[in-house]
Amino acid sequence: MTACGWISLVAAALSWTGSAAQGQAGSAQPQPTSFRVCQDPNNLPFSNLKGEGFENRIAEIFARDLGVPVSYYSFPNRLAFIRNTLRYKLPDEAYRCDVVMGVPAGFDQVSATRPYYRSTYALVFARNKGMDDLRTSDDLLALPPEKLRTIRIGLYDRSPASLWLARHGLVDRGVPYAMMSPDPEQYPGQIIERDLAQGKIDAAIVWGPIAGFFARRVRSPELLVVPMKSEPGIPFEFAMAMGVRYGEPAWKQQIEGLIARHQGEILAILREYGVPLVADDAATAGK
Repeated sequence: MTACGWISLVAAALSWTGSAAQGQAGSAQPQPTSFRVCQDPNNLPFSNLKGEGFENRIAEIFARDLGVPVSYYSFPNRLAFIRNTLRYKLPDEAYRCDVVMGVPAGFDQVSATRPYYRSTYALVFARNKGMDDLRTSDDLLALPPEKLRTIRIGLYDRSPASLWLARHGLVDRGVPYAMMSPDPEQYPGQIIERDLAQGKIDAAIVWGPIAGFFARRVRSPELLVVPMKSEPGIPFEFAMAMGVRYGEPAWKQQIEGLIARHQGEILAILREYGVPLVADDAATAGK
């Protein structure tokens, strides 16, 4: 899987160079015999083979509403994820799955639904390391220069965090991690669970759902999570949607109806997983 799972799609809003999906999706609409989800098999807090991710939980709610079981087609989330899952079809065979449970709103590889949550990148660091009073990214910049010069900040390459460090003259403080990894055992929270918890880095700037979930999962040291603030040209806040194939408007409308009916349950699940949620007005700032 990728080193950072669906965070690659969030960063895609800034740097994706792939071609848009064409409107050639199959003419037949998905039949509700099962709720067929395209997923990464090792991508907590979003999804995994055990069904432990929040996207798995939301899929279960939707399937119950439709009166059908959930089924998954799993494929590591690399650059060709959409082509190898949602759009994968052999001649005379059905598509393997019908919905991706989390894509950036407006992501052109799919027909994206209306957003169902907004989150932000976040700064994660250990308590009692001289940063306990930080409440915003501006507070980090306001640290004494002698302190700021000692902080090692982990981040995924090609993410908004890279641009932010460059803007504020902190490139030499960054510890880059590859966004795409060929290692199927690597997962997005390793930067927090392994390297930050073990003191190999002093802080990390990662996509909010990853930050909140893995900061809670680490028992020692205690980790704190501070939302990053968008700046002109460097958005940290993104709206997330679900994705279906182009050419299936009835299915898309059905998914959007499920989102609307279960929005309260969805938000409760996201809070349970520690996802930093951002209000609509704040989420669109800087875009």
